[in-house]
Amino acid sequence: MQRPIHPLEKLLEERIAILDGAMGTTIRTYGMKESDIRADRFQHAGKDLLNNGDLFSLTQPAMIGDIHRRFLEAGADIIETNTFGATSIAQSEFFVEDPRERGGRKNPEFYQKIIEDSSLRQLAWDINETSARQCRQWADRVAEDTGRPRFVAGAIGPLTVSLSNSPDADDPGFRVVTFDQVKTAYADQVRALIAGGVDLLLVETIFDSLNAKAALVAIREVFDEQGLSTTGRQLPIMISAAVGRGGETLISAQTTEAFWTAVKHAKPLSVGLNCSLGPELMYPFLSDLSAKAEVAISCYPNAGLPNPLSPTGFDLGPEDMAGWLKNFAGEGLINIAGGCCGNTPEHIAAIARALQGMHPRELRELAQRKSGDRGVSA
Repeated sequence: MQRPIHPLEKLLEERIAILDGAMGTTIRTYGMKESDIRADRFQHAGKDLLNNGDLFSLTQPAMIGDIHRRFLEAGADIIETNTFGATSIAQSEFFVEDPRERGGRKNPEFYQKIIEDSSLRQLAWDINETSARQCRQWADRVAEDTGRPRFVAGAIGPLTVSLSNSPDADDPGFRVVTFDQVKTAYADQVRALIAGGVDLLLVETIFDSLNAKAALVAIREVFDEQGLSTTGRQLPIMISAAVGRGGETLISAQTTEAFWTAVKHAKPLSVGLNCSLGPELMYPFLSDLSAKAEVAISCYPNAGLPNPLSPTGFDLGPEDMAGWLKNFAGEGLINIAGGCCGNTPEHIAAIARALQGMHPRELRELAQRKSGDRGVSA
């Protein structure tokens, strides 16, 4: 079946699309306290919650909506849901006692209880569906006001566990969680994001390619379950990995070519890089990925290195980031540009201004489809 071209794909043919910035960084500028994130629903939680920013979608919706509005008014074409850690597995870090505190350890038996916990599953659903609806409301409102379409990306983060690595140096074969458990947690998240009305799904900040594989399998299974694959209504997928400090591989210990080979079966709308330690470290990886991948390339780096003396907690200001992204665009490397940690609405506004009128990287896949070389099956 020939997949219809999504409106975002049409946009990517015309210009570089702008992605929003860092939700966590921007939340911190509002001066929220522990009591603000708890509100009534979580007032009796036994652990500190302030670092669990996804909960603000439930307890401080006006603030989250204001952040979405600011990023949209800064020029973002795509805004992300506030759901980076909105799975039962990630949320368990804040709501379930760590067995290691009593001499035990986290293992597949522990995580089986987590994914079967009805309260955690409901919490994950509530965060994802609510955040998606908040994004949808603001994207539609600003699109109507400006006459320019805006898109909602369901943010799917990397989790707090790894399928590829053992946490026990004495037992390299040990894994704390199984592939099916991770897939189940991701499938719950995907269902809720779709129910909330997202336009696309973004598997991002990949540090473990096997975790990402589980997310992609979960997405495919949910598409099949809901009949989206056979009807051609499946949502586009964006995939984005993080760069390691070593200089030769991604955090997943793969080269960019190996990473692309591992995920291209999902036929994503885009593949790219985000987070990491700033645009300078990202550049050689981005250049390599752009040369090898046949789909759109996204790039949304951190605003440089962490710096506690900076107002945003990171080194690079709006004009610094705009300069880097403009250089990437000038070399024909990117189709989607934005910012990760440290990037406020002011950063995104500067990036949008800098990239205005610049040509996007040539989309070979779309060019092939236009010429009738091949079709993309659902």
